[in-house]
Amino acid sequence: MARRLPPDVRDATGKRLRAPRAATITWTHARRRAPPGRVRVPVPHVLRPKVPPVRVYNFSAGPATMPLEVLERAQSELLDWHGSGMSVMEMSHRSKEFVGIAEAAEARLRSLLHVPEEYAVLFLQGGATGQFSAVPLNLAGPGATAAYVNTGSWSTKAIAEARRYLEVEVVADEKESGYATVPAEGSLQVPRDAAYLHYTLNETIGGVEFPYVPDAGGVPLVTDASSTILSRPLDVSRFGVIYAGAQKNLGPAGLTLVIVRRDLLGRAGDGTPVPTVLDWAAMDAAGSMLNTPPTLAWYLVGLVLEWVEAQGGLTAMAERNRAKADLLYGAIDSSGFYRNPVDPAARSWMNVPFLVPDPALEKPFLAAAADAGLSGLGGHRSVGGMRASLYNAMPLEGVQALVDLMTDFENKNG
Repeated sequence: MARRLPPDVRDATGKRLRAPRAATITWTHARRRAPPGRVRVPVPHVLRPKVPPVRVYNFSAGPATMPLEVLERAQSELLDWHGSGMSVMEMSHRSKEFVGIAEAAEARLRSLLHVPEEYAVLFLQGGATGQFSAVPLNLAGPGATAAYVNTGSWSTKAIAEARRYLEVEVVADEKESGYATVPAEGSLQVPRDAAYLHYTLNETIGGVEFPYVPDAGGVPLVTDASSTILSRPLDVSRFGVIYAGAQKNLGPAGLTLVIVRRDLLGRAGDGTPVPTVLDWAAMDAAGSMLNTPPTLAWYLVGLVLEWVEAQGGLTAMAERNRAKADLLYGAIDSSGFYRNPVDPAARSWMNVPFLVPDPALEKPFLAAAADAGLSGLGGHRSVGGMRASLYNAMPLEGVQALVDLMTDFENKNG
């Protein structure tokens, strides 16, 4: 018997479709006989409205746009992964099939980033926010002090969390600049007895990015690379710890990457009780499977890594990302109608905030963007304005569509 869908059906842009009130889900059996040992399962088919699927250009800061090729591959493998008779989301994380998926993802990541053997690669949960706690808990014993650089919202949150566990010395604070720049190269004075130096490589809200790797003065260098990981080559050997939430350049939300030099595992010692799920040494010993990992997200990250390889690797991604950023900043700077509040030397490739002359024009701009199939351009609620996130999966054509809209909007409102 057919089962009715709710009458309010929406297309891929979120626009309500009124016509297909009778859309139904029907259940049919596959025509071919099931192989021995397999059960013939009813397969649902949705009678979709007669509207071609529409993909918008998604400029959201995260969760963010993913490569279409990855989504199509995942779609094709959703019901039956490589003849296994099940979806990846149904697999045991200890099955040989999923262990193979996990090992392939790690191997590709190591290859793309040239991760040295003396570094552990962990696929965890809890987001980068979880690592705000994990970093001090794993790297600093009782009574320790850590050095932090404050360049914006995410730095501020990392500092606040670290202060729950140890003394924090902020060695550079860009609050007075309005978080519009980063410290000058070579200006950081890091205490020699600091447990580590932490900085946020790219601030997604403010659109501020470090164009250099800071000198940590001999202490372990730790970075939150959530929004820049895989966007360009990165010399992993310069760092003690690199961590990143997946939902920007790596894949979907739900997985967190940690790359940590092995000599730092267990550094805090027995005097610091570390929750097991945040304990890098324990997770490394268990192959990131001390508890059930986010298997579907891990699989999708593997597909994204495969896609990055096919695009030519990180050097090719850097060239593409630089071209996209140059195109958008060129449009912002061209006439004075739009404004980017960041020091040009510290402008982010990944997250580009911009303002219009009158805040009253923001809603009309966003409405025009939505009509043009451009999504996710609203600035963060804490700062307003607009923001375009140009992660790896955003094609140059999407940025050109945004630039065309900006030109048209300026002509009508300038």
